[in-house]
This record gives sequence, structure tokens and C-alpha cells, in this order.
Amino acid sequence: MPRLKDRYQKEIAPSLMKKFTYKSVMQIPRLDKIVVNVGCGDARDNSKVLDAVAGDISQITGQKAVVTYARKSVANFKVRAGMPVGVKVTLRGAKMWEFLDRLLNVALPRVRDFRGISPSAFDGRGNYALGLKEQLIFPEIVYDKIDKIRGMDIVICTTAQSDEEARELLTLLGAPFAQTA
Repeated sequence: MPRLKDRYQKEIAPSLMKKFTYKSVMQIPRLDKIVVNVGCGDARDNSKVLDAVAGDISQITGQKAVVTYARKSVANFKVRAGMPVGVKVTLRGAKMWEFLDRLLNVALPRVRDFRGISPSAFDGRGNYALGLKEQLIFPEIVYDKIDKIRGMDIVICTTAQSDEEARELLTLLGAPFAQTA
């Protein structure tokens, strides 16, 4: 069993139950899924770019990446509907817990001038979105093997009903939120 999931079941869930006084254990917020997404505008010019990005994301997450396609045509970006524009991975179960553990304890502390993640990036329904500027913060990526530094979006989906519940859940899981002045 992943280390973070074990801690959630033994310590975090009971403390959330006590703090928010839930009537049922099914009301306790828990992680639902984590979506890692990389948009890649270079893909319209060079199809090899998507293979490189998919390889990087697959290495980071431990799961095969899926190519995403444009839904609409946008003339300003020279994108037509159906063109490949990025890759994504949806993590659930043990892989989700392992990825979150590595993100919070290994990758984020490696960010240069890191002061914490934004406490205001919740969507109102208990989901948290995080943007990273480079894939190099993950130890699985070898600096010499990448062709270009790319950012990624990470969305942590929870079953929490409010942002306050989700913030408490992520704080107890070890998310390093920045202190507001």
C-alpha cells in the first residue's frame, strides 16, 4: 500500500471526520484522481514533439500518456479541429498516491526559489490546479535526454464539497501552501 494512502486512512481521515463533524465516513473528502496535462503548440509543425512529450510524461507518472486533439479550429493559433495539441494522463488508485507523494516530497522542493504553492488555486468545488514551469524537477527526467523544457498542468480532483475541506485535506497530506501576507 502506498505510504501516503496508509497515512490518509490512519491519521488524516479520522482528523477530518472530527474537524468537520461528518455524520458518515462516506462524507470524508478523499482523492478521486490526478490529471497531468501538457499542451504542446509545437506539435502542428513537428509530429516528433508529441512522442517526446508523451515519453516524458509517461516516465514521470508511470502510466502511458494519451494524445489530446483540438476540438475547435482557431485561425489565430493556426489550429484545425482534430489536430494533436497535447498529451494527458489520468492517474487513479495506487499510481495516483505514489505520484502525489513524489510531487509533494521530491519534486516541489526542487523548484528554484520555492515559497509554496498558491492557496487560492481551488475551483470552488474542491479541486486544485497547479502549473509547473519545467519537467526537470522530477528526478525521473534526465537533463541531457530532453529536447526542450516544457511546463505541465496538474489537477488534483477530490470528493470535497467545498474549497475549505479540500484545502484541509491537501494540507494534512503535506501540500506546502504559501503563507499569505
